[in-house]
Amino acid sequence: MAAAGASGPSVGTEEDGGGGGPRMVYLFDRREKESELGERALQVAEHTDYAAFRASVCQTLGISPEEKFVITTTSRKEITCDNFDETVKDGVTLYLLQSVNQLLLTATKERIDFLPHYDTLVKSGMYEYYASEGQNPLPFALAELIDNSLSATSRNVGIRRIQIKLLFDETQGKPAVAVIDNGRGMTSKQLNNWAVYRLSKFTRQGDFESDHSGYVRPVPVPRSLNSDISYFGVGGKQAVFFVGQSARMISKPAESQDVHELVLSKEDFEKKEKNKEAIYSGYIRNRKVQYTVKTIKTLPLFYGSIVRFFLYGDHDGEVYATGGEVQIAMEPQALYDEVKTVPIAKLDRTVAEKTVRKYVEDEMARLPDRLSVTWPEGDELLPNEIRPAGTPIGALRIEILNKKGEAMQKLPGTSHGGSKKLLVELKVILHSSSGNKEIISHISQHGGKWPYWFKKMENIQKLGNYTLKLQVVLNESNADTYAGRPLPSKAIKFSVKEGKPEKFSFGLLDPPFRVGVPFNIPLEFQDEFGHTSQLITDIQPVLEASGLSLHYEEITKGPNCIIRGVTVKGPVNSCQGKNFNLKVILPGLKEDSQILKIRLLPGPPRHLKVKPDSEILVIENGTAFPFQVEVLDESDNITAQPKLIVHCKFSGAPNLPVYTVDCSSSGTSILTGSTIHVQNIKKDQTLKARIEIPSCKDVSPVEKTIKLLPSSHVARLQIFSVEGQKAIQIKHQDEVNWIAGDVMRNLIFQMYDEGEREINITSALAEKIKVNWTPEINKEHLLQGLLPDVQVPTSVKDMRYCQVSFQDDHVSLESAFTVRPLPDEAKHLKCELKGGKTVQMGQELQGEVVLIVTDQYGNQIPAFSPGCLSALSIAGVGLDNSNLKTTLQENTQSISVRGIKFIPGPPGNKDLCFTWREFSDFIRVQLISGPPAKLLLIDWPELKEPIPVINGRELQNPLTVQLCDQWDNPAPVPHVKINLIKANNLKLMPSNQQHKTDEKGRANLGVFIVVAPRGEHIMQVKAVYNKSTIEGPIIKLMILPDPEKPIRLNVKYDKDACFLAGGVFTDFMVSVISEDDSIIKNINPARISMKMWKLVSSMNRPPANAETFSCNKIKDNDKEDGCFYFRDKVIPNKVGTYCIQFGFMMDKTNVLSSEQVCLLSLYILINFTFFSYYFTLLHLKGNFSFQIFIFLNASLFIQSLVLAENSPGRDSTEYFIVFEPRLPSLSRTLEPYILPFMFYNDVKKQQQMAALTKEKDQLSKSIVMYRSLFDASKQLLDEIKCQVEEAKLKEAQLRNELKAHNIDIPVTQQIPHIEALLKRKMSEQEELKKKPRRSCTLPNYTKGSGDVLGKIAHLAQIEDDRAAMVISWHLASDMDCVVTLTTDAARRIYDETQGRQQVLPLDSIYKKTLPDWKRPLPHFRNGKLYFKPIGDPVFARDLLTFPDNIEHCETVFGMLLGDTIILDNLDAANHYRKEVVKITHCPTLLTRDGDRIRSNGKFGGLQNKAPPMDKLRGMVFGAPVPKQCLILGEQIDLLQQYRSAVCKLGSVNEDLNGQLEYLHTPDMKKKKQELDEQEKSLKLIEQKLGMTPTRKCNDSLRHSTKVEMTDCPIPPKRMRRETTRQNRIPTKSDV
Repeated sequence: MAAAGASGPSVGTEEDGGGGGPRMVYLFDRREKESELGERALQVAEHTDYAAFRASVCQTLGISPEEKFVITTTSRKEITCDNFDETVKDGVTLYLLQSVNQLLLTATKERIDFLPHYDTLVKSGMYEYYASEGQNPLPFALAELIDNSLSATSRNVGIRRIQIKLLFDETQGKPAVAVIDNGRGMTSKQLNNWAVYRLSKFTRQGDFESDHSGYVRPVPVPRSLNSDISYFGVGGKQAVFFVGQSARMISKPAESQDVHELVLSKEDFEKKEKNKEAIYSGYIRNRKVQYTVKTIKTLPLFYGSIVRFFLYGDHDGEVYATGGEVQIAMEPQALYDEVKTVPIAKLDRTVAEKTVRKYVEDEMARLPDRLSVTWPEGDELLPNEIRPAGTPIGALRIEILNKKGEAMQKLPGTSHGGSKKLLVELKVILHSSSGNKEIISHISQHGGKWPYWFKKMENIQKLGNYTLKLQVVLNESNADTYAGRPLPSKAIKFSVKEGKPEKFSFGLLDPPFRVGVPFNIPLEFQDEFGHTSQLITDIQPVLEASGLSLHYEEITKGPNCIIRGVTVKGPVNSCQGKNFNLKVILPGLKEDSQILKIRLLPGPPRHLKVKPDSEILVIENGTAFPFQVEVLDESDNITAQPKLIVHCKFSGAPNLPVYTVDCSSSGTSILTGSTIHVQNIKKDQTLKARIEIPSCKDVSPVEKTIKLLPSSHVARLQIFSVEGQKAIQIKHQDEVNWIAGDVMRNLIFQMYDEGEREINITSALAEKIKVNWTPEINKEHLLQGLLPDVQVPTSVKDMRYCQVSFQDDHVSLESAFTVRPLPDEAKHLKCELKGGKTVQMGQELQGEVVLIVTDQYGNQIPAFSPGCLSALSIAGVGLDNSNLKTTLQENTQSISVRGIKFIPGPPGNKDLCFTWREFSDFIRVQLISGPPAKLLLIDWPELKEPIPVINGRELQNPLTVQLCDQWDNPAPVPHVKINLIKANNLKLMPSNQQHKTDEKGRANLGVFIVVAPRGEHIMQVKAVYNKSTIEGPIIKLMILPDPEKPIRLNVKYDKDACFLAGGVFTDFMVSVISEDDSIIKNINPARISMKMWKLVSSMNRPPANAETFSCNKIKDNDKEDGCFYFRDKVIPNKVGTYCIQFGFMMDKTNVLSSEQVCLLSLYILINFTFFSYYFTLLHLKGNFSFQIFIFLNASLFIQSLVLAENSPGRDSTEYFIVFEPRLPSLSRTLEPYILPFMFYNDVKKQQQMAALTKEKDQLSKSIVMYRSLFDASKQLLDEIKCQVEEAKLKEAQLRNELKAHNIDIPVTQQIPHIEALLKRKMSEQEELKKKPRRSCTLPNYTKGSGDVLGKIAHLAQIEDDRAAMVISWHLASDMDCVVTLTTDAARRIYDETQGRQQVLPLDSIYKKTLPDWKRPLPHFRNGKLYFKPIGDPVFARDLLTFPDNIEHCETVFGMLLGDTIILDNLDAANHYRKEVVKITHCPTLLTRDGDRIRSNGKFGGLQNKAPPMDKLRGMVFGAPVPKQCLILGEQIDLLQQYRSAVCKLGSVNEDLNGQLEYLHTPDMKKKKQELDEQEKSLKLIEQKLGMTPTRKCNDSLRHSTKVEMTDCPIPPKRMRRETTRQNRIPTKSDV
């Protein structure tokens, strides 16, 4: 018998000593592989603690006390100070490990005792269930073993696997039964406990460690996998030895790395008994998971490592069993490279791992280990050697050696097969940036007479890094590995460099090359293979060029070879240079010469050449002298270079010019400049001229002598003023005083040369004379020396600057003077307002009025004296003189007036008149309103009566308020907070927000939507100004119900009907009620629905699975308009309480639901069911009796109900009959029905009371009829009043809309006035429609179906003629295209026209690329203006209007026009595009002048210029109807609506007056009187009867009943109908 994994639950006894007495423990040192294999016994003295125990362990095993290790149990529980006494007991086996989780490097064994428990003696006679009553015992025995596995796998998270294997292959051992599971496994202690022959696993606590620690016994479910049959702890052992003669338990705990193995054998028991040994003791073998093994009983013996186990059936993880096979990888794998499969029983369990390792190492020494390389012919390649290209390598002689140093040509032979021949492969690999490349590959084999040999290699020429690789490979397969191990190889890395130079070329030169400027010639050398090489030997270059002399400084060696300092001299004849062939010869090279073509430019400047060559030059003062200069190099070539500026500096007089000329491009030029002018020269003067190049210090300057002669040109200008016979000189910059507004006359001038000689004025000179005070000069006067007259400024503040100038080619002269005006005589009084022109009403003017006296030109004159104030008077309309103050300002010679104030009145401009002596003047000030003190409503109806407004609708006018002062003048104060005060039940939308006044002092609060309860409400506008509150007017609103707003559903049905399971519901009549309690008509029946579901106590909404019904069609006999009927709806078959709710779909998301109707569905069995009711006769003092009645078919008819004789009761006293239903199926009781009656002892009195009761009933019925009449009349009156208010509101709204169109309707004679207005407006509209306008003459396509929209030219209209012209031309190729909705319609048109007609189906347009019609123009970025455009840009699509199919037309023209933009002209379009492309792509631009700039920027040409309108041949978009025509249409529509509203208002007013008159008719008054009399009579009768008032009884009768329901499924529709037909209950009328 064999088993694996966790075994059945059992506990063994433990009689070893406790922690206090002497103990014997057994130690296994498994810290290292070389530790001794056996155990060490250690005697632990009495009262030993952990520290002493650890010291004894170290002493016994020879371990240093400082060494770190742990001591654990076989269950890997570490021994510490805390658990030492309870864990270390007599006979325990312990491990010494490096850590708790260390693998067991070699196997161990553990002593165990499994003496039977005493319960075995006491209860061993219990019934052995698996061998009773002659049943087959094998299944019971296996069930015991399976039960162990069930317990072991009870905590598995994944799949629980339990396998039973029957093994009968005798080649693998004796027959066996294996039970394998993937449970949690057992520790060695648990395995010991299992071996104990014991009663119950649930008593294995206390002295023994339980193998079911934490075990939870499963619920005892019969015939379940969790049934726990191993209850007594003996079945497992009995089952084992019933099936076989021995048991091997192998288990690995899930949390441990150790494998525990226990063997119980009958043969071993008998042997121990025979040898007088302890039968119930033995060893548990503890080991790690075994990987290296040796076989026994196999030929030959196999050494290897375990690959896998082949167990019968599925297994998971590391499971070990005695049955099955094991797969072994032969060791060493490098030698054998094969896998063997042997029975598990043939594993040598006693072999040491060291023995297996020794065998493997000996075998490995026979394998190839390394290569031996020799070089018989020299040319040895050394590691990391650098060799010139083409250097030979080899030859090579190779030997393959094993670890013993023995040469070998093939793999060593094995006992399992033949050997394999070895070859040597040679490869030379070039390493480059693009990867490794194999350039040489050879394979050599070993012969009988020759070794491994490779010939010399001479073709390695490429530069780079190489690897020579020698690799041993197998013959035939060329594999470089054997058994997963690489065969010997050797790699020699080396590099190939360039060889010695054999030729050369020129490197990159650095032009330009100039005469006398050294330059370098870089040389590049190559070896014979073309590789770049280096010059390492001395060499003398030779340089040759025709007509030139050359020499150099040196030549460098190394990687950068350069001929340095090459200098060239000779003529080049041009500043642009000359081409030369420069030959370079390098003696000693195989190819020793090369030609270098160069262009030689002139060299740097070395000297100047100046013409004329004379040293002394003569010129006249005021003239310029030209010099011819040439810049030459050292070979006298004219040269040029950047910034070659030649200067000429003159000396010998001040302020002489400097001549400069730029010779950078040509090297020669004319050096000249401004004229040489020396002031006040009277005779010849000598000057010096120095010519040089400042940027070239190496060029010597050239000096010339200049002889300067006096000039004969004009040199001085003089102005004179002639007064009589005397001429007064006016010097330059003189100031002349003159009367303001006067004219200066008799001005003359004279001119002189440098010799102070007067010059005669000629016509040529006169033309060069200019004055600045007049544009026109009389030439004849100038010839006589006369100047034009000067007009003196009229203001003393304006001085006039007068200038006379003369300018010719030689000199520029001027003479100027300033005219200062003086004031004239007193002429006017002038007033000036300082400090602001506005004065607030009730306040004084901030500032002052300043008065001065001026001449005729406004120049101030000092005319005031201290006594002049009495002559001043001030006048003005509304002027308040009480606070006027006048003050003389002597320093400014002005009068100041303060305290100006006006009497309150209308604001506006006010004129003030100031008079002083004979002079007067006016000023105008603005009188503005006072500070805010009031709030007034603007354009709002009178507030005497409440303003009617329908609930949920807008107010008829926007709420606009105006700040005013205390005199009702508008106060234009901005930013004053305005608040709207209202009650909480009055809601305004948008919500009440703070508003502020604008610049005019107004605040527009907007048009509010009012939501409030029906009735009168008030609101008030308030303002906060300077922390004080300004009260506004109180607005009264009369809230009227909205006749079109649904608020609830009215459901009518027979509430007395009985609802039988499977029957048919009574008819439900549903109507939608508006706010004014009227029925809303013209509702689509599809919006009304009925839902039914079973009542659940926690649910107040219809569940998702509620059954939904639609309403039935309206029948002809349905009288009530606006009602919807639900007929013949089947009642569910199951009894219970159901909820019915009706819904009205107000829109796509909101549903108006009715109140839930809860109905009790009663189930009738065999056509009837008995319910027991009882009623109680209650005495007023508490005495009672009861009687039980039976309900048949949910109805009860009690006949001849009488009181028994001698019933207790008080005469003439009211009693109640209480009917209380008791339904067992309901979870709560129903409310009882109470019936009052009078109790009488006397029969005669009872008859009298019966007559009174009959009279009372008749009066009650009559009173109900009267009350119904009056209630109906009152309801009708309220309805008419609401209609009147609604009509008034509608009339007011339309009147305000007409006012917005400047149409006023008079209060009287409204209908005739409206009719006249309508007639006139319609006539104007017809005249506008008849006026000619632009139209498209292109024939439209006949619309055969709704899928054809028409031609593009007819789909849109454009108002602007210029825009229509350019857009029509832009879309000229598409104007004739027919647009269809579908491709099928487009195909049909294509076929009808035989392909001649363009078509465009809309369903083929990819709409995601269409432009957004709301997108801003490109010059707006993130809502801000990126740049300010010109030319009024607008999207072309925004100029289109669409008469029909707006959405489809936007798709068409969005695709055709895209983001095309229209501007005024081409300049505006170019400016717009230039700015737009800085930030984004610019679309096509059109101009109203007819130009087009395409999106790629191209414009111009005939293809981008629109022709005139008449050239478009009618293919142009039509013009829409004039806007005035549309406005007239709106006005006509409003007038027609207003006419209807006025008519309706008159009609409902007539109805209201008629109803009021009817209520006051004599007939109605009489009926009211009769009602009062009958109510009094009824009260008297009730008092005689001594009864409760009738109204209370009626209330109890009308008390509604609510019930709860039980769950019941709804039967199919056909079954419900069938049940309805079978179980139909007769109605009350049938009874």
